[in-house]
Amino acid sequence: MTLSLSLADQIALELRADIIGGRLLPGMPLVEVELVNAYNASRNTIREALHRLGQEGLTRYVRNKGVMVRRVAREEVRDLFVVRRTLELQAIAQSGRLTEDQSRRMQNAIDATTLAREREDWRAVATHSLVFHQHIVGLMRSPLFDEFFAQVIAQLRLVFCAAPDERRFQSPWLERDREIYTLLVRQDKPAAGEAMSLYLDDSERLSLALFNHP
Repeated sequence: MTLSLSLADQIALELRADIIGGRLLPGMPLVEVELVNAYNASRNTIREALHRLGQEGLTRYVRNKGVMVRRVAREEVRDLFVVRRTLELQAIAQSGRLTEDQSRRMQNAIDATTLAREREDWRAVATHSLVFHQHIVGLMRSPLFDEFFAQVIAQLRLVFCAAPDERRFQSPWLERDREIYTLLVRQDKPAAGEAMSLYLDDSERLSLALFNHP
């Protein structure tokens, strides 16, 4: 039986989606009174939603300033990629033939990334690429992993916001996503796993390099 979400849960999910979508950036304030008006919710409901986001590592409370979207620290990046390797590589290793729905979802994410790149909307490029990787984890058909990975993806999105040149940082990944998808369609799991492992190695290296800038 699926439990219905509370209003606070729904608001937290929407705010997390805004982080993944690049609409809420590190350092942005989440003003309680504005959220009360935007969601027509009580202060207690908004505080509960913000508390949940804090538990997910997406917000922090700053004294005399209130709740703000959190900046991810360099030491946290390695842990995020430990999680990515664990889940994404396992998802590929245990995947079977892609269902029509799985294939469509992945192809839609790649098409959306392609369109965003053509428009030079690099923030959207990052978002749609992360959605593609959510669909990779989705191959395990585990709602618990899906929910956990959505939190990881949101934290990664905050990492990517640190890129001083979004175009340069996001340009390499579309073709590599497409390669992984093609290998999965061909049911070549060893090659898909190797491509994903190299992808994550390079993504981690470049993500860590973002913190070398003054």
